[in-house]
Amino acid sequence: MTFKPKYLITHHLLANIKKINNLIQELNNKRFSHVVLFELEKAAREVSAYASTSIEGNPLPLTEVKKILKSMPQNVRQSEQEVLNYNQALKKLNNKLKRGFLSLNFNLILNIHHQVTEKLMASSEIGKLRNKAVVVNNPQTRQIVYLPPEVKDVKPLINELLDFVHQEKELIDPLIIAGIFHKQFVIIHPFMDGNGRTCRLATKVLLTQIGLNTFNLFSFENYYNKNVTRYFQKVGLEGNYYDLTEQIDFTDWLEYFTEGIIDELLRVKKILSISTVSPQNELQPHHKMILDFIEKKGFIADKDYAQMTQRAKATRALDFQKLIKMKLIVRKGKGRATYYQLNSQSL
Repeated sequence: MTFKPKYLITHHLLANIKKINNLIQELNNKRFSHVVLFELEKAAREVSAYASTSIEGNPLPLTEVKKILKSMPQNVRQSEQEVLNYNQALKKLNNKLKRGFLSLNFNLILNIHHQVTEKLMASSEIGKLRNKAVVVNNPQTRQIVYLPPEVKDVKPLINELLDFVHQEKELIDPLIIAGIFHKQFVIIHPFMDGNGRTCRLATKVLLTQIGLNTFNLFSFENYYNKNVTRYFQKVGLEGNYYDLTEQIDFTDWLEYFTEGIIDELLRVKKILSISTVSPQNELQPHHKMILDFIEKKGFIADKDYAQMTQRAKATRALDFQKLIKMKLIVRKGKGRATYYQLNSQSL
């Protein structure tokens, strides 16, 4: 059996796709300060981690999420672990995408699920398709609203969906493919838990194929979190999968899905419009090397930097001074014990 989704290219949907392509071209044709891009990438991950977990009922406010991602505590509650997991999964995906094209496949989906549910589920369920029946409840009333496919059909349905994604990518607009993948994945509900978080990260992989170079500044989860009830109404189903499967129409969802991307692109455009590149705020690769190291390890000392570059000691000192002057890092300690951390006031 082959997955053949039903949808119409309405005037509304077509207008949305055209607007998205125009916004992408406009953003990709501009040159922005690396300082601003570095700060906004971090902020976008914070918003994504907050919004995507909030959609699923996580009670932590954005201010608390920022504190957690900054301090990276070891002993955490479940709500905090959800945020840390999502942020880490998003960072890993971003790093892979920066290195080139990333194909969405079955193993990548399992890997994403493993990352977002680590320490939150039984080891037998992390990164594995569900092996028992599940139901979907209304988040407000807790009443059962949807019965997903039976266990025996989950893997075949996921494989059919991935076949559709790869076989139709040259024929169907990537925005439509990404939108259809998102809704159908939620309908299949392949995991015991973590379906929504896994789905939204997997959808981000597909969205990079539309040529959005500012992808790392992009947090489409935020749009859904603004009205969670509407999101669930658009993306989900009510009833039994087997009674509904022949009637599913993706048109309304695709209009909503593309509206969300426009909303987020306009937000990114507004922020980037105030950024201009100058010798004072332009970062060179060696500056970015320092910032990346600190973000990964938490701090950097001159001896660390010396192992990464052949720049002279005096030049390395100037590199640190520039980042301090730009308020991206702060100096800690004295003498040989000197080290540098990100400036929490600027990020």
